[in-house]
Amino acid sequence: MISPVRRALISVHDKEGIVELARELHALGIEVLSTGGTAALLEESGTPVVRIADRTGFPEMLDGRVKTLHPRIHAGILAARSDPRHMDDLRRHDITPIDLVVVNLYPFSRAAADPKASLADVIEMIDVGGPSMVRAAAKNWEHVGVVVDAADYPAVLDALKTQRGLPRPLRRELARRAFERTAAYDSAIAAYLAAADGAAPAFPDPFVPSFTKAADLVYGENPHQRAAFYRDDQPPAASVAHARQLQGKPLSFNNILDFDAALAVVADLGGRSCAIVKHGNPCGVGSEGALAASFAAALACDPTSAFGGVIACAAEVDAATGAAIADSFYEGVIAPGFGADARSALARKKSLRVLDVGTLASYRRGGFDLRRVQGGLLVQDRDGPDLSLREGRIATRRPPSDAEWDALELAWTVVRHVKSNAIVYALPGRTVGIGAGQMSRVDAARLGIQKALVPLRGAAMASDAFFPFRDGLDVAAEAGITAVVQPGGSIRDEEVIAAADERGLAMVLTGRRHFRH
Repeated sequence: MISPVRRALISVHDKEGIVELARELHALGIEVLSTGGTAALLEESGTPVVRIADRTGFPEMLDGRVKTLHPRIHAGILAARSDPRHMDDLRRHDITPIDLVVVNLYPFSRAAADPKASLADVIEMIDVGGPSMVRAAAKNWEHVGVVVDAADYPAVLDALKTQRGLPRPLRRELARRAFERTAAYDSAIAAYLAAADGAAPAFPDPFVPSFTKAADLVYGENPHQRAAFYRDDQPPAASVAHARQLQGKPLSFNNILDFDAALAVVADLGGRSCAIVKHGNPCGVGSEGALAASFAAALACDPTSAFGGVIACAAEVDAATGAAIADSFYEGVIAPGFGADARSALARKKSLRVLDVGTLASYRRGGFDLRRVQGGLLVQDRDGPDLSLREGRIATRRPPSDAEWDALELAWTVVRHVKSNAIVYALPGRTVGIGAGQMSRVDAARLGIQKALVPLRGAAMASDAFFPFRDGLDVAAEAGITAVVQPGGSIRDEEVIAAADERGLAMVLTGRRHFRH
């Protein structure tokens, strides 16, 4: 059950803690083999080390592409100590077993994320020898230990000191982590090559997504569910995954979902917009001239639902906005920066989560949208914003007025972020009623009217999908709306357009649906 370690091979790109590890191994009587830069560092530190080239009899070649790809290395790693034929092969060819492999790989994902890196630069960061040694050691975990993360150095050293070898459960766990690392590494390379020509990546077969665990969460959507947050290997700078938490309680599962949803709204709107999200749905959005006015407009849409929600701002939070946010209870606020006075105001709410996301200029919804279902995975392109709404088809006799266009543009942007069936009512610069997640469109229209705290006279209406009947339009018209935007495409489009003309409404058809399930 305990595998003794007499010889260790160390070859690492990230050299943090490696000198200390090698010294400890030497003090335990373990011979250390190493390659190029790692060997040079150990020699400089005074740690005895055997260079791989001296063991194989071949120098490193091809600018370092070939260092460890040699039978004296891989046979030493792969030999099953319990198989007499394997051990006879080693003796016959004068090959010494290697009992511990310590390798971390070239930082491919970091190179791939560098906008200044050329294709040739990134390709050069594809490690070959490292994954080969890792896979060999992990395959032979019954006899060999493999370490791919500096965080595991202490556990390995503790076992070597207290048990004079590596116990079987530890070897197996290290092997599992090693295969996770090589799988993620290869997946990142495949994803990069799929998009290296600048085109949208095709749907791969097989599809092997790669994410790195960023944090364990206290629980999932409910306290009885375990949860963790995984970060994309190349997260966009403007994202919850990349945001810097300035204060407050740790992020929860639901917080992360809501912050992501809120950030998407203000990234689409830009300017000094503000969105308040609760349970994945916007409950108020403002896009006024000043950030404090935008927040006030978002809050006025549905202050009851806003309580305990999360807030996203498209601009740095100033003193007035920070003070207004601190006046009530919210789970958190995310923005591209916070002024000193705003920080002071928000600090009064010690539990309030405050996230600095940096400039929204880098915001992008790249990659695929993934949805897990029992027995499978749904993969689709992300739903992106439309081109200018004013290029849509004006289907009614009357075109929208300038004020109606402004309201329609806001409503159409927001409705894309509301769960279907979705209806959004808006005036210029603010939403005034949101009907979310209804099974029928007319009920979504009624709910938005019911939620509105101001008269809807002169408001615009957005529907995420076509009206299957004229009833939804009729109830909104009776409430006072004067303009509508919807995708169109129903067999009853002409009936709905006629209803709009009867009531003197302006209607724009976009030809593009925005379901959000």
